[in-house]
Amino acid sequence: MPINDNHNALADWQSEGVRATLKLTGHFNAHTLGGLWSTTRNDQTVWLSSNGASCQLSIDLAQVSYLDGAGIAFIIDLKHAQEAAGGSLTLLNLDKRYEPLINQYQPVKNLFPTDESDHHDSTNLIERVGKGMYELAEDAKLQTVFVGQIASSIGWAIRYPRQVRWNDFINVAVEAGVAALPIVSLVAFLIGVILAFQSAIGLKQFGAETFVANLVSLSIFRELGPLMTAILLAGRSSAAFAAEIGTMTVNNEVDALVTGGIDPIRFLVLPRMLAGLLVAPILSLFSDLIGVFAASLTMLAYQIPFVTFYEAVLKTIHVNDIMSGLTKSLLFGLIIAGVGCLRGMQTGTGAAAVGLSATRAVVSSLILIVVVDGLFAYISYKTGF
Repeated sequence: MPINDNHNALADWQSEGVRATLKLTGHFNAHTLGGLWSTTRNDQTVWLSSNGASCQLSIDLAQVSYLDGAGIAFIIDLKHAQEAAGGSLTLLNLDKRYEPLINQYQPVKNLFPTDESDHHDSTNLIERVGKGMYELAEDAKLQTVFVGQIASSIGWAIRYPRQVRWNDFINVAVEAGVAALPIVSLVAFLIGVILAFQSAIGLKQFGAETFVANLVSLSIFRELGPLMTAILLAGRSSAAFAAEIGTMTVNNEVDALVTGGIDPIRFLVLPRMLAGLLVAPILSLFSDLIGVFAASLTMLAYQIPFVTFYEAVLKTIHVNDIMSGLTKSLLFGLIIAGVGCLRGMQTGTGAAAVGLSATRAVVSSLILIVVVDGLFAYISYKTGF
């Protein structure tokens, strides 16, 4: 039921030059302030616009018999208008029982934040660049700390293998590995077919179609197989890890683990890291075989028998070529699983934060995969590995 609905509120506005007095009488609550609030504010606006700055408003509260939150908001609104115009407001005869409620909202200007328009000038541009560099440095710092935590957890897993959550490891490996076989097979098959066709078109001008097997097999085993598999896993598994852990972060499940004395790195991240280490090389080798097989089928159209293609592959591919691709895929697996888990742990609040974490995981994984691939190519060139 309405409180004090049978009482009235009166406001007597009197102004003379830069000084004005507002005498309030009665009960001031949400039911009695309806039209009184807007009328008083209009009188105040007209008075302020006529007299400019340094206007002084006094509010006499001696006849106020009741004042609730709505009445306090009414007084705060009047005070904010005074301060915004450069004037001042004084409360007279305020009952002591209302002083704590008034003081609770001081200073008034903090209740009315100013709108800061974004001007795209040189200063703001420099400021944005600086903030971007700072965020990049902070992100690099967090990644470095996370790498240290992962290394510590892997050392712990080697010392205490029975305490590792192997059931989670198997589930993640099946989801990220076995479930990814169809898409990896399709992409690898298409890569093998396209690469064989494109290579044969160029080499046919010199009558060297038989060397397509050498070119395609070496490209697939050393570069395209691991790289395409890593890209697929980045879009599939890294985003899944980020979304899963991100949802747990939003639901405060990660905080609950910490409160219960459980290390979230060992509980959530370590099984996924181990699964990434296992799955990436296996899928990469599987992708290599599918790609070479697809290329051999393609070369049948150029009258290159399967046996000839197979013998050319055996003469071209050596153990170090296979090991080079597998080593690269190990690094890719670490990056994919680690970045996905890191972005999941960094998830903010709200459902949109989960999608943002998944996007950041994919983008960060792809960038790091390209960087590591370039560094590995340079090292291979220098060492011959």
